[in-house]
Amino acid sequence: MRKVLLTAALALAPVLAAPVFAAEPAAPAAAAKLSVETTDLGTLLDDAGAKAVLAKYIPDMINNEQISMARGMTLKQLQGFAGDALTDEKLAAIQADLDKLHSH
Repeated sequence: MRKVLLTAALALAPVLAAPVFAAEPAAPAAAAKLSVETTDLGTLLDDAGAKAVLAKYIPDMINNEQISMARGMTLKQLQGFAGDALTDEKLAAIQADLDKLHSH
């Protein structure tokens, strides 16, 4: 059941994400804080440190062959489709680890 929901979420991701990101200005990657609420999955996957964090908490999701369809969505948006895999607690843990990546 989880795989079916995840597959459905990934299939719908491009349709659902398109209007959300069309109006948002692009922020410089170096200055942007990585966030489960505002950073799209593609940016997280393209950052080696962030990808390692995701691999720690949601390996099945990021290794799904259809994950590229969700690159424009945030983890918070994906939670609506895969809430069992992306609980509030898991998102908080991911965020805590993301915060550690770029803190000095």
